[in-house]
Amino acid sequence: MAQSSLKQYLRSLRWTPLPVGVGLALIAFQQYRHTRKREAAKLGRLDPCDCLADEWEVEAYKLLPLRSFSRAWGWVNALELPEWSRKSVLGLYVRTFGCNMAEAEVEDLGKYRCLSELFRRSLKDGLRPVDVSASVVSPVDGRIVSFGVVSCGTLDQVKGVSYPLRKFLGPNCWREGGPMVVNKDNDDCFHRTCLGDCDNNKLYQCVIYLAPGDYHRFHSCTDWKVIFRRHFPGELLSVNPSIAAWVRNLFVLNERVSYVGYWKHGFFSMTAVGATNVGSIKVYFDEGLRTNEKQWKTSMFHDKHFKDKPIELCRGGEFGEFNLGSTIVLVFEAPKDTMTLIEIGQKVRMGQALFRIPHSHVRKTISEISHPGPQR
Repeated sequence: MAQSSLKQYLRSLRWTPLPVGVGLALIAFQQYRHTRKREAAKLGRLDPCDCLADEWEVEAYKLLPLRSFSRAWGWVNALELPEWSRKSVLGLYVRTFGCNMAEAEVEDLGKYRCLSELFRRSLKDGLRPVDVSASVVSPVDGRIVSFGVVSCGTLDQVKGVSYPLRKFLGPNCWREGGPMVVNKDNDDCFHRTCLGDCDNNKLYQCVIYLAPGDYHRFHSCTDWKVIFRRHFPGELLSVNPSIAAWVRNLFVLNERVSYVGYWKHGFFSMTAVGATNVGSIKVYFDEGLRTNEKQWKTSMFHDKHFKDKPIELCRGGEFGEFNLGSTIVLVFEAPKDTMTLIEIGQKVRMGQALFRIPHSHVRKTISEISHPGPQR
């Protein structure tokens, strides 16, 4: 009876939309408030977790038609531009986001038929040499958001803000290549199910953010075999570091595609995370992958196994591409003495060394053999 009365009362309410000016003022106030909190956190006056959005704010953010907007943006990006307008239209984008067209295989903006082709441009040969002395190299051009050892089953979204690995990768069923074999809700111990050698190895993670002006293709960061793919439809919230410091579990909420497999040290995974205006995530060896489509329910994930014919990838080999900037998350097993060669906030290029394992059987450059120097 009480529930029925409450429903009747809610139906009787007269809902009035907020005027545009009031809505914009509220958004501006919230942004100002969170900016002040972030600045206080940087100065050590506030815990980073206190800067996170309230649950109602996240739910309100999710109500925005970001999927429809991103699909529409993808459609606009694919529109063929008249030849006379290409240099002015594409030039505006290049100047706005600081694209380095001197590195592009095709420098002439007039040769790109649409914005999408510019986003997915290829680079000149030899501009991204792969560091053959490193065990794991950067798969993209981007900025390091977080890195480190996975402990207590959590990953770092940004410094001071974490999210559960179990929810990010989903149930661990890739070992058997069949139905779920691990059915645990304990986030704290989930990362141990990914380790093949708990005594000698640890689980490491690295998050790299691609800005709109960056090179948008991503590559394999080591020699490994892919045996499994999991697609989470999810949301398409912005993955800008400022939003990552505001929205809890951002990478768990967003659409993403995780590729799981093994390298010589054990478990290895690479996840491409979608974002606002990322019309699609394309993976060259997985033609059946379709992202940001109406047919997918955001509450379900979809698996594909490559166990019968694993996909063998080599370090620096082409993997896929984003349609605009986004984020790559690496989670992998490696020996406990693995060295990190990066810092938070550092700009990295595809092929640059991220992690090095001492005494591992990785090829060394001639310069390192002749004149060994300090680790970069």
